[in-house]
Amino acid sequence: MTLVIMAAGMGSRFGGLKQVEPVGPNGEFILDYSVYDAIKAGYDKVVFIIKEENYDLFRSTVGKRIESKIKVEYVFQSLKDVPSGVLVPKERVKPWGTSHAILACKNVVKEPFMVINADDFYGFDPYVKIKTFFEEKHGDNAYAMVGYKVKNTLSQNGAAKRGICSKSSDGYLMNLVESSVEEVNNKIVATPLEDEENSFEVKDDTLVSMNVFGFTPTIFNYLEDEMDGFFKNNKDKLDKCEFLIPSSVAKRIKERKVSVKVLDTSERWYGVTYKEDKQELVDAINEMVKIGKYPKNLWN
Repeated sequence: MTLVIMAAGMGSRFGGLKQVEPVGPNGEFILDYSVYDAIKAGYDKVVFIIKEENYDLFRSTVGKRIESKIKVEYVFQSLKDVPSGVLVPKERVKPWGTSHAILACKNVVKEPFMVINADDFYGFDPYVKIKTFFEEKHGDNAYAMVGYKVKNTLSQNGAAKRGICSKSSDGYLMNLVESSVEEVNNKIVATPLEDEENSFEVKDDTLVSMNVFGFTPTIFNYLEDEMDGFFKNNKDKLDKCEFLIPSSVAKRIKERKVSVKVLDTSERWYGVTYKEDKQELVDAINEMVKIGKYPKNLWN
């Protein structure tokens, strides 16, 4: 079982390369805790999706800490990896999005895998649930997604991107609406990214996607097929558009090509969407260390 960590983001709202921002008592990054939980759950390989220019930084920090604990591979997400004929705008600096990132793994991932964001702290439970799902062998086009209660994923410092989930009575994902979510006047309000005029209220226990998916390698074929259309449809928005995995998954569900089992979790999300989020995360990790969830020195 492989863990794929998307770590090519710019961290623009946070103000830097937040994937290597120390949050643990011995300078550990969020990434360290994700890998630690994956190893504990029985994963045997981790693939980091990074920018090529950050390779030396990653290898000398996270890499050197974990290479003796688990097999590690690196793949590069590049702005230049686009269909022929696409001209990348000079002002474009942000990566092309999560679907594009996952596609960068196609040559090194040949087994079922879990994908996560580098700058999100997910808790231990999702790693177990995704692994258990694949051990049950549902088929090559059977995927999984961990759903978090929206109340457990909010930042107190502003809106955050979340995928609002709709699922069937037997627990399969029906639709994902990528939205900007925040608490306003004691209500949780979601604003769809593609329909900003139609905000709607969601209940505390509404499930949201935090980009915690379980895929088989069939996802790579779907993403490759979709990428040409994405760039054609967004030819006038290439400075800002993003090729996002929730939209790609929703598309294939509607086409009835894949199924996505929603695996609920009661874990609390922590992250560093904004600089002000960091202290809450540091305090939470210190508390988890105090009660024995994690060792004080993660790798020694």
